[in-house]
Amino acid sequence: MSCAISYYLLFVFPGCRLLAVELTSSNTRPVVKEFQSVELSCIIKSTVTPDPRIEWKKIRDGETSYVFFGNKMQGDFATRAEILSRTSLVIKNTTRMDTATYRCEVAAPSDTKTIDEINIQLTVQVKPMTPRCSVPKAVPVGKSASLHCHENEGFPKSTYSWYRNSEPLPADSKSSTKPHNSSYTLNPATGTLVFHAVHKGDTGHYYCIATNEAGFAKCEEQEMEVYDLNIGGIIGGVLVVLAVLVLITLGICCAYRRGYFANGKESGESYKTPAKPDGVNYIRTDDEGDFRHKSSFVI
Repeated sequence: MSCAISYYLLFVFPGCRLLAVELTSSNTRPVVKEFQSVELSCIIKSTVTPDPRIEWKKIRDGETSYVFFGNKMQGDFATRAEILSRTSLVIKNTTRMDTATYRCEVAAPSDTKTIDEINIQLTVQVKPMTPRCSVPKAVPVGKSASLHCHENEGFPKSTYSWYRNSEPLPADSKSSTKPHNSSYTLNPATGTLVFHAVHKGDTGHYYCIATNEAGFAKCEEQEMEVYDLNIGGIIGGVLVVLAVLVLITLGICCAYRRGYFANGKESGESYKTPAKPDGVNYIRTDDEGDFRHKSSFVI
């Protein structure tokens, strides 16, 4: 009967609104830094139900779980969350795992429209951790050099900047106002700094800073030395090695000639016939091909 009356009033008075539960929020996309508190605003804009049922759900990676149900907090929210102003949700000591969509649902049985809901997208920003930096210790003049910087804990993803001797390197090497004519490519998204052809002016102490909306972190500085390639010294070293090899070869040849490397095996030329005992004559026959002996007795 009440519904019929409501529809009749709406027909007679078009400006009249039906009594229905309706939700609104002061901020549907709150952003908070890790370990801070945040309020997820859920406001009942209109209802005639004196005690509507309130529920909060968390939706993350396609899975839905209860935050507030049956007039009490659920799971780990029991010790770090509370309801504020009857419907809003306050989360304390937020972590990166709290980044998710939260749904505020209100059931009002006495209203014409008995259920309404609103989604709140919470983002928890996480400060970068100390990045891992890789800097070559020594590079010859004219060669390329790659410096790397990366960390994967910060949220949103970090961007990277490089410093030499505590001075920032511009993202575009051509935009530098200093006379230092260095040619490099810097990728702020990956943290890679590549020198295409280093020269002496690139020598210095390098470090990287990772930055996002939650803060920044710096790695320890490392020294890169650019040295001249001594062509004359290299040629001289090669000649010395060749001279040593020639001397070793000559020494081995001389040793062979003097018989220092002869083995202990007796050859046919150096074999000496054993002494013939008295009274024994060795006779070799053509048929036997070997030595035979005959004894002679002297009387």
